[in-house]
Amino acid sequence: MQHFLSIADYSRDELWNFLQKAKSLKDELKTGGNQPILQGKILGMVFQKPSLRTRVSFEVGMLHLGGEALYISPAEIHLGIRESVPDVARVLSGYVDGIMARVFSHDHVLQLAQYSRVPVINGLSDYNHPCQALTDVFTIWEYFGRVEGLKVAYVGDGNNMANSLMTAVVKLGGHFSIATPKGYELSPDVLRDGQKYAADSNVTITTTYDPAEAVDEADVVYTDVWTSMGQEAEAARRLEIFPPYQLNAALLANAKSSAIVMHCLPAHRGEEITDEVADGPQSLIFQQAENRLHAQKGVLALLLA
Repeated sequence: MQHFLSIADYSRDELWNFLQKAKSLKDELKTGGNQPILQGKILGMVFQKPSLRTRVSFEVGMLHLGGEALYISPAEIHLGIRESVPDVARVLSGYVDGIMARVFSHDHVLQLAQYSRVPVINGLSDYNHPCQALTDVFTIWEYFGRVEGLKVAYVGDGNNMANSLMTAVVKLGGHFSIATPKGYELSPDVLRDGQKYAADSNVTITTTYDPAEAVDEADVVYTDVWTSMGQEAEAARRLEIFPPYQLNAALLANAKSSAIVMHCLPAHRGEEITDEVADGPQSLIFQQAENRLHAQKGVLALLLA
């Protein structure tokens, strides 16, 4: 049985398998619809954090492939509070064919996978966001025709998104640069693992506190919110620290003129990104959002079919 918990769990070839499956399903959808390869299958979706993209893309993806998705709200389950995570995993895996979990703690994802009898998909945790990172490299590949040799620059908080994006990019042969404020860097263990993957791919990871340096001659410029869900108590402090890391026209001018702009959404416009950039000609933000559907269908097909 296979789970989808972290990009780090997969080799370069295995990641390409997901991407190729996503592309074939996207192409198939455009030319008459997907085959019902998941007919009779049910995906249980456990949410601690709300999300427009995660819920809708998984529900629609299961419908496209002939299956169904069951939404379980935070109020219904109180994961780890009203009922232990191992018990939830054991109970749910007796009812459904797969579990998608969007949670605060990565430990909850690991426990679900440990005790589940069906595949578990990490829809987001505080440690990483593998579905989004797979979407991102799919979008980059779709646009440029490759990931290998490209420079992907990330500006902002060294968070779960930065972790997964770095891992996906370097495993597929891209260079990665990241600019964060002091105190908001990638965690040392994440960076150490990333450097190992980069060495295996013969590419580089560059860390800096200077956003212009990170973005210099980049092919892709990526940002995310400064304050993630669960960090609301830090919001005021972060709003004081992060403004130099805003993705605006002046910062984007340091990248290649052919560079694309990406953001995993939701965006706090006027904070980490300006309207001018988010809605500008270099933005692929909404194509990227659509591709959540296709990338996750690749995961669903390979795990549940």
